[in-house]
Amino acid sequence: MLFTKPGAQNRRRKSNTKVSKVHEDREDIWDVRMIEHLATRLPDEIEHLATIVVDAGFKIHKALGPGLLESVYEHCLAHELTKRDLKVERQVAQPIVYDGVTLEVGYRIDLLINRSVIIEVKSVEATTPTHAAQLLTYLRFSGCRLGFVMNFGTPLFKNGVRRVVT
Repeated sequence: MLFTKPGAQNRRRKSNTKVSKVHEDREDIWDVRMIEHLATRLPDEIEHLATIVVDAGFKIHKALGPGLLESVYEHCLAHELTKRDLKVERQVAQPIVYDGVTLEVGYRIDLLINRSVIIEVKSVEATTPTHAAQLLTYLRFSGCRLGFVMNFGTPLFKNGVRRVVT
């Protein structure tokens, strides 16, 4: 095997019994997940941006709390990230390419950070799979690999942040 679960070899040596087929299958699944994780590894600069973005969102949520309009959180987040010397673009038009034709159909990226990270700002009780699908669409058409759905409507900020990597 290319990768093994930490401690898996030690358990085999300590036990004189043969490892069951079910246990081996679980390790194979873990191997596939580890390979997928390594294949989606992002450059360190992008990971650093991600840390700054989440920290800024947390600071805003801590100061303002839930219950305001999305536009308020968007403005505040743009301001906070600009203070941290990042290039922030708001409401960036995202054209869609279909059948070789570029269509300006009104899609807008809430925040584009350093032309690398997309933030979709929400202020709802709970996000839905549609919000993540929207972000995935933006990531695919923009060429960016990392995005966040940040929902400022939740009582705890950590419950409102979803990281999406393509």
